[in-house]
Amino acid sequence: MSLTNTLGGKVWKFGDDINTDLMLPGPWLYRSAGEQAKAVFINNRPEFLRDMKQGDVVIGGFNYGMGSSRPAARSLRNCGVGFLLAEALNGLFFRNCVNFGFRAFECPGVSTAFSEGDRAELSIDDWTATNTRTGQTLAVTPIPTMLLEMMVGGGVLPMLEAKGLIARRAAG
Repeated sequence: MSLTNTLGGKVWKFGDDINTDLMLPGPWLYRSAGEQAKAVFINNRPEFLRDMKQGDVVIGGFNYGMGSSRPAARSLRNCGVGFLLAEALNGLFFRNCVNFGFRAFECPGVSTAFSEGDRAELSIDDWTATNTRTGQTLAVTPIPTMLLEMMVGGGVLPMLEAKGLIARRAAG
């Protein structure tokens, strides 16, 4: 399976224990998905949405995505983040990444292999992540094919629609 072979973008680095509240602040929870995407990291990295480009990459530490089940993964996807690599993902957050079709993977050593502003490239074909500045390549922890298919296919609802298991949602 391929994610268009390789994805890559500028690195935005975050540390350990990044809470979903930091990714999607509480006051934005009852707004539309489009509005929520305008609030990603607004409280802790207000320059993020202003300076990031479509396809940029989030690098995290351990227990990335701890906290609530709020749709932070959808907001990361909707604001244009290409993918996320972390030392370790919180289990609930990872499942939300799958459900919302956001590419997020564990990659041991990633927090020390990349600096803010580096360029990260991800290949699912061989499960690797490369720092193009240093040339260092790390192993990305593979995920089961079914979860990868949901992630790449836009999430659980688009996958169920495509298989005819639920009715297609109205556009808009």
